[in-house]
Amino acid sequence: MKTNKDQVVQLSILVEIAHPVVRMPVVDGNGNSFYIPGVGGITYNFGLGDNAFKMHGDHIEPDVSAKNKDKDLNPTCMALACIGNEAAVISGDAKGMKGYVIGKHGGIDHILIWFPEKEKLAVGDKIQIKAWGQGLEIVNYPEVKVMNIDPDLFEKIPIKIKNSKLQVPVTAIVPAHLTGSGIGAGNPSATDYDMNTLDKEEIKKFKLDKVRIGDLVAISDHYNGYGAGGYKEGAVSIGVVVHSNCYKTGHGPGMVIIMTSKEGDIVPVLDKDSNIKNYLNIR
Repeated sequence: MKTNKDQVVQLSILVEIAHPVVRMPVVDGNGNSFYIPGVGGITYNFGLGDNAFKMHGDHIEPDVSAKNKDKDLNPTCMALACIGNEAAVISGDAKGMKGYVIGKHGGIDHILIWFPEKEKLAVGDKIQIKAWGQGLEIVNYPEVKVMNIDPDLFEKIPIKIKNSKLQVPVTAIVPAHLTGSGIGAGNPSATDYDMNTLDKEEIKKFKLDKVRIGDLVAISDHYNGYGAGGYKEGAVSIGVVVHSNCYKTGHGPGMVIIMTSKEGDIVPVLDKDSNIKNYLNIR
């Protein structure tokens, strides 16, 4: 499977670890109020590979949340950062530590980063990301759009070609009726959108309660080529799970799109081990 990897522009972007933000109370779809943590900060007990339904919190972001404090520059950082990009701490006690971008969260506009030793980090530490991936194309599949993923990581996903279709390993398939917040966003390369987890029995029926941070999942009948979450029968999108479940109506674990096909050139194949933690060889 040939890509234009050598032509994809590599740029430096600068972010810093963001302070936690709470929005209390959080009201769920049954009218219950919760006074619980939310987005941002360094999350010491939740990260890459953990079940997305593990925490008693709302939109909990895994590992480290970061953003550029300049509100005019942060949208650029959100658009350019790609899952699998190398990130390096360039200030503070953890200067020199390296990690990987593992997601991004629209709305609050945080870039989510895994580091091996979170305890050494502090809010405000500056992080330089080697942003690389936007503009990646599969040469022989122009109808399949690729976004938000580092080219080296993309090559590590064991995608197979069968009957001229791209077979992509995923841990679960999200039906279109179980998608929610974030649909309609104009730029799918700078955001995520959520599963809709109000109906717990429906979530269990499709085994979505088992998804982990970093899992590759398929979204059926969704095309994300020119906006987030467009319904198109027969379309398939591939996303990476990036944040926890949520209590608010219409919300749930967030997914960042990495591939999308309007004409069904992507065929999801269930594989319980399809997680970027494995593809990045993180132990």
